[in-house]
Amino acid sequence: MSSGTERRACEFQLLRYVPEAVRNEYVHIGVILREQGEAHAEVRFTRDWRRVRCLDPDADTALLEGMESELRRRLEAEPGGRLMRLLEESLSLNVQMTEPKAYLAESLPAGMEELMRLYVEPPPRERVPRLSGRAAIQSRMRAEFERAGVWDLMRKRIAASEYTRPGDPLRIDAGYRPNGVVRMFHAVSLDPGIASGAEMAKVLAFSAAGLRAGVERVEKADLELTALVEPAARLGATDAEPERLEMYRFGVETMEEHQIRVLTTSDLERVAETARRELRV
Repeated sequence: MSSGTERRACEFQLLRYVPEAVRNEYVHIGVILREQGEAHAEVRFTRDWRRVRCLDPDADTALLEGMESELRRRLEAEPGGRLMRLLEESLSLNVQMTEPKAYLAESLPAGMEELMRLYVEPPPRERVPRLSGRAAIQSRMRAEFERAGVWDLMRKRIAASEYTRPGDPLRIDAGYRPNGVVRMFHAVSLDPGIASGAEMAKVLAFSAAGLRAGVERVEKADLELTALVEPAARLGATDAEPERLEMYRFGVETMEEHQIRVLTTSDLERVAETARRELRV
């Protein structure tokens, strides 16, 4: 960029995930950027939650992803509103916001890219654990729905208790409603190396009838519940590994017996494209 290019006077704030405030350990997870004197603000969270999970293995990354969508929705709905009030109402106790800092940007999109690279995204050579299990499926699901432009239009972490009974702890990862049907999607890892894999399949199967009846009662609509799993071959669930294959089939068949549609991550592009058409994006 030539030295004659005029840069815009902006200010930015970093969003930090802080699992325990008393320990003062944190990971930067997002950036808020706006031009000085302007009400409109841009917000972006990381797409790579591995650093957060290194700091806090029990971190609810789905909740953090939903927070980004809520922040963006609020900022678009109330562009003239008080930014601090909107942020305080949307952020959880585990997310903190730094004080505003001045920043000169060529443009808001270019500035956001640079700030994310400087403060949030891990350096290329930084070693971070590879995503696996449910987390890997959730990440792939979000990526495909985002690519289709529908992620921010979907509900996230849908409380089953809205449709079953108070106290039900299950939360479905994502969903949307086109016309007279409610579509819900939930990541279920059938990796034999993860003890909770088959258990989640059984939990979802056990919950399906209650969810279906509740959606019909509350939403006056039919429910299409989809479990997203890994392809069998990726988990080594083949004829060469009969025990792994049996466990994988048990999970799939258990869910299908309870009218849960089971798809693999290889189907996600098609699923996201259907959502794009149905939500008219």
